[in-house]
Amino acid sequence: MIKSILKGIVIGIANIIPGVSGGTMMVSMGIYDKLIHCITHLFSEFKKSVAFLFPIAIGMVIAIVGSSFGLEYLFAKFPIPTNLLFIGLIVGGLPAIWKNVKGSKIKVGHIIAFLLFFVVVAGLAIMGESEGKAADLTFNAINVIKLLGVGVVASATMVIPGVSGSMMLMLMGYYNPVLETITDFIRALVSFDMKGILQGCTVLIPFGIGIVVGIFAIAKLVEIIFEKFPLYAYWAIIGLIVASPVAIVAMGDFSAFGLVNALVGIVTFIIGFGIARKLGD
Repeated sequence: MIKSILKGIVIGIANIIPGVSGGTMMVSMGIYDKLIHCITHLFSEFKKSVAFLFPIAIGMVIAIVGSSFGLEYLFAKFPIPTNLLFIGLIVGGLPAIWKNVKGSKIKVGHIIAFLLFFVVVAGLAIMGESEGKAADLTFNAINVIKLLGVGVVASATMVIPGVSGSMMLMLMGYYNPVLETITDFIRALVSFDMKGILQGCTVLIPFGIGIVVGIFAIAKLVEIIFEKFPLYAYWAIIGLIVASPVAIVAMGDFSAFGLVNALVGIVTFIIGFGIARKLGD
């Protein structure tokens, strides 16, 4: 239970950070295949699926609530160690994935899958260095429909390893507005501010519905791909994982790079690598 909550916390934090993939963290934690299965078989295997998904969901909620307040501070004050921590978390999951292709014959299609998805992730990171114009979250029918669509896109990319859902939100101009809404909503709940709670609900409810729809839709597609083309899928994931550190470097702040930051960064990288290996066991 506690281990699953910790995995959820790591995945939740990853989904908040632009350039870091929650799907990649799922792979690194060794739960991706099972998580996809539980989502697609939620109703047919309800008790089993809920028992697996619930603690992970709790961890993700804890992470998102905590991250919405503290993550900005960590990246502002300690950008290099923080970025290297997540690079370590990502790289630490690579050995577990490599086991799925080790010993199998490498085909041209496998190499193409690896290169294609590597280029996609690295390219998105390079293009995503600047945020789109901040979205309008005023409550009206058009914005509700937009939030539903944005939720679908964000959740789909959050589930796909190597693709950062938060980076997609940033490109669409919804990252900061949604993060600020979550922060304001939590403050309103704590202070019993009904006006603030209702205002937050007008944004978070349609966005949340879109996320649920997107997760179920993409999970089914991923399950079919793994059933029909498992080796191609794993080589694509390896490409996504290898590209993820490139994406973090492209989008992260490494301007303060120096000896002290490098040494501390090496330590945080090792810590992240160790956490990924431990939670992935």
